[in-house]
Amino acid sequence: MILVDTSVLIDFLKGEDNSVTQKLVEIIDRDIPFGISPVIFMEVLQGAATESDFEILREYLGSQAFYDLKDRRESYARAAKMSVELRKKGMPVGSSIDCLIAQTAIDNDLYLLHNDSDFDRIKKVSSLKIWD
Repeated sequence: MILVDTSVLIDFLKGEDNSVTQKLVEIIDRDIPFGISPVIFMEVLQGAATESDFEILREYLGSQAFYDLKDRRESYARAAKMSVELRKKGMPVGSSIDCLIAQTAIDNDLYLLHNDSDFDRIKKVSSLKIWD
């Protein structure tokens, strides 16, 4: 199963043709189970240009499988630890939200499909699995 990051969904919804959108199309075509997290849902909805776009996205994304953190307090602590470890190594992440998305994938034993270099750094200090 695969967690699809905001970075992929935005490219996909914009009609971008790149390696990650091609992977998403392959996932859809092969009927491989995938989903999003509440944070990804929120991030994509924030990018809606109009009220109509917002409602279309809300309906479409709301029909996807949702994955959440398993143990909110401990999962948040683990996500924060990722950020601390990366900062100590001189590789800070741009967004703590990315740590929460990575932790959601880890908690649910999911592969992450992304187009964001923060996740490549996070993988170096965690058990995050990347969909290649």
